[in-house]
Amino acid sequence: MNSKLLTLLLLLVVSHLNAFAGLRAGIAVRNVNPDPLLPLSGGIGAGHKATRMQGDLTVRALVLEQEGTIVGIVSADFLGFPSTLGNQVRAAVKGIPAQNILIGVTHTHSAPDCYGFKDFTGKTGRSEKYMELVCARMVEALHEAAAHLQPVRLKIATGEAKGKIAYNYYAPQLYDPRCNVIQALDASGKPIATLVNYAIHPEVLGNELGICSPDLIGPLYDRLAEKGGGTGIFMNSAQGGMVTADNRQADGKDVQTWEECQRIGNLLADEALRIISDAPEQPSPKLYCAARPLTLPVDSPMFRMMLKTLPGGPGGTMTNLTTQMNVINLGNAQILTIPGEALPNIGYYLKRKMHGEKNLLFGLTNDALGYMLTKEDFNSFKRYSYVSQTSLGERTGDILITEALKFIDDCPRPEPLVAR
Repeated sequence: MNSKLLTLLLLLVVSHLNAFAGLRAGIAVRNVNPDPLLPLSGGIGAGHKATRMQGDLTVRALVLEQEGTIVGIVSADFLGFPSTLGNQVRAAVKGIPAQNILIGVTHTHSAPDCYGFKDFTGKTGRSEKYMELVCARMVEALHEAAAHLQPVRLKIATGEAKGKIAYNYYAPQLYDPRCNVIQALDASGKPIATLVNYAIHPEVLGNELGICSPDLIGPLYDRLAEKGGGTGIFMNSAQGGMVTADNRQADGKDVQTWEECQRIGNLLADEALRIISDAPEQPSPKLYCAARPLTLPVDSPMFRMMLKTLPGGPGGTMTNLTTQMNVINLGNAQILTIPGEALPNIGYYLKRKMHGEKNLLFGLTNDALGYMLTKEDFNSFKRYSYVSQTSLGERTGDILITEALKFIDDCPRPEPLVAR
């Protein structure tokens, strides 16, 4: 065999191996508007009556696959999604390992209650029929995304999202302005999906206006699609205590309109697309996923009572609970899930200790176990009274940090991006 033919054959083999080892992705969306409308949940306690819709509530599934490793990332337009429901979804999905299915929420405060919070009469606005529909739609979206996998290249970037988007209600500058973006490109270089990872409470409208809505996340998705970003999917970050939408006016009052949702959602989408625009392509990014249980003590009497009466929950007297954490390596990025609302200082610290060139936190993912703050912050400031009351307890933050760092160190490191 002459050298030219041998070289050609080697090139063909390498090309075939690269194609086989390449990353594939698929994304799907399902509408989950409640019909009839249901009470809107803005937190623990009674919801408010809904009188109309503005925008569409959706569940979105991004599925990634490489050499037999398959991961499903779900984002849903709810305040939170309990693991009792998430496990029902995982059990019904075929072809994706249950522990590799990450279910997060956008944290809109204008959607139906998934938890079954009680009002002062002991009644709840949660609809079991609606919850069955939501779970079924999540399963459908995951199956559809997995059935339409296609070879993709990735662009991954982190940058400061500029403009009037978010601030910390307790201390205006104490939040993370960085926006992480992952974009999947098809063979022609066209984006099929844009994942936006940013810390914000989507509560422009809140639940008291009676408007069932995805809040600013709906316009974010619309803008991403309009500007050629493909299908959007939003994963919240460390937005606890209280990183919220910056809808302040000069007089100190908040603008609570759909137009303000559009302004903030459009701006966040534009910033995400700006941040990702010059990112280098990663043609064969490596995919890795691991899961680990996280056990947290339940010191809060309020949380013990809530968990005792949660539909489908464990009942009885609960002193601790176990949920799931995930670590994903994707190209030069590392992703860690947090089952609640970590305060910004915890978010900054975890990102600084993670091992990716780009580090992402998926907050409110796999569960929504209240605010997560360190023992030094817990009940130490009058400002933190509410977040302390709606936390599992003062040990939560420290346990989360310790177990998360141990988990990260036990995982392989993401591969650095090699300059081409």
